[in-house]
Amino acid sequence: MATDRSLFPPLSKSSMAAVVEMTRGCTFDDFILAPRRSIVVSRDPAVIDLSCRLSRRITLNRPIVSANMDTVTRAPMAIVQAEEGGIGIIDRGFRPGEIDPQVREVEKVKRSQHGVISDPYAVAPEAALEEAAALMAASRVGTLVVLDGERKLKGVLTQRDMRFVDRAGARVADRMTPVDRLVVHEGDLDHEKAARLMVERKVKKLPLVTADGRLLGLITARDITRQRQVPFATRDRHGRLMVGAAIGATGDYLERAAELVRAGVDVLVIDIAHGHSIVMQRALEAFRKAFPDVELIAGNVATAEGARFLLDLGADGIKVGIGPGGGCTTRITTSFGVPQVQALVECRLAVGESGIGVIADGGIKRHGSLALALLFGGDCAMLGSAFAGTEEAPGEVVHKSVLIPESQKSVKVPFKVLRGMASLEAIRDRLDVEDADRVELEALGAEGMEISVPARGSARTIVRDMIKHLCSSISYGGADSLRGLREQFWRDPATFVIKQSESARRESYDR
Repeated sequence: MATDRSLFPPLSKSSMAAVVEMTRGCTFDDFILAPRRSIVVSRDPAVIDLSCRLSRRITLNRPIVSANMDTVTRAPMAIVQAEEGGIGIIDRGFRPGEIDPQVREVEKVKRSQHGVISDPYAVAPEAALEEAAALMAASRVGTLVVLDGERKLKGVLTQRDMRFVDRAGARVADRMTPVDRLVVHEGDLDHEKAARLMVERKVKKLPLVTADGRLLGLITARDITRQRQVPFATRDRHGRLMVGAAIGATGDYLERAAELVRAGVDVLVIDIAHGHSIVMQRALEAFRKAFPDVELIAGNVATAEGARFLLDLGADGIKVGIGPGGGCTTRITTSFGVPQVQALVECRLAVGESGIGVIADGGIKRHGSLALALLFGGDCAMLGSAFAGTEEAPGEVVHKSVLIPESQKSVKVPFKVLRGMASLEAIRDRLDVEDADRVELEALGAEGMEISVPARGSARTIVRDMIKHLCSSISYGGADSLRGLREQFWRDPATFVIKQSESARRESYDR
């Protein structure tokens, strides 16, 4: 049987014992890897297999996940991440009861691209043109399919059909292109055949119908072109971009989950500061009772016991990391946590060959740390601060005065805000506390902070740079794929791992 290249390879007991011993109390900057003989001719990400597991049933082409933080991931960020082969997790940074805003963010991602649009925006032939125009404006689409009460295709209405038209009293049927003048295809059709048909018939949209004329879906030239432009994109079985969303562990989390599932979300994340807790247990048990088949990631944990706890409760993936994130102060304020490499190793060994995903959440402050996170146990990595400040991250750009030491002159520099989701600012906006029903804000012990990060262009550029450097890591490691690098590493970790002295760390990483 062929090996699933996205799975973390099986680990031998001797290698596990060796890695556990060498990583206790350590994090990424404590290590560097010894180069091996390279076997790749090109480090091109298009030819190096980087596929990995996100969760039990979801595979990514690129091992990068944008964090569910309200200053990091909304629809624009999630679209970029999915197009580049990863996935974005829409945050739940909305007030309790405000479910619709998060649902709309998910819908924006799911409707941004399609293979076949199974539920295109539709209007009835007897509807007023004003109603059709309002639907186009609200949905930001330029074409509506016209369906009768039995979902039979009657025609297509475009913005061009309404241009310069007096809409007063006019109906959709008056301006639509009727079905007998459209190019339609009976039954399903793959993209290559659809593209050829569109070229032959010189059309940009191709409705698919049943034998009796009911609409099956809509294929557009735009979607075909976009799929060719981003061939490694993370897509669902309908060709739509995949997206995740976070829910809480108390309050409206089940109602929120139901609405997000209805909107087409691909994976949900129950994310609280301390995932190895009775709060998480109650939430997971209730969630699994209500949604037995929905893909679910839970966290955060940092120990073998915590990982097994979530595995036994039915999680499909776990988030690993207590305190390593750039906006997190848990270790400072509580003195609890586990150095991230040790946490990843312990959790990887705990889940064994269960098939669930291990997500390395936090602590990746340089591109080289990504390779270490993926070797020491992470199936993929979640990043927040790396994407804060980008064009796709939520928030306004503000300009702050910065003093240039050399000239002693002050210049205005653009910044955006990054804040940990356990910061007082985030809690104040969300007004949602996992382990208490009512609590005074002043009594909260914040475990996050708000910081300013420089504005830094598009997240797409950052993702692509990370992927290029990961491919270079694979080349230096003597492998030709991420799976191959992991196999070589765990076969004989002692030949790879160099534990650095303080002076070695300075030589390696201080610039």
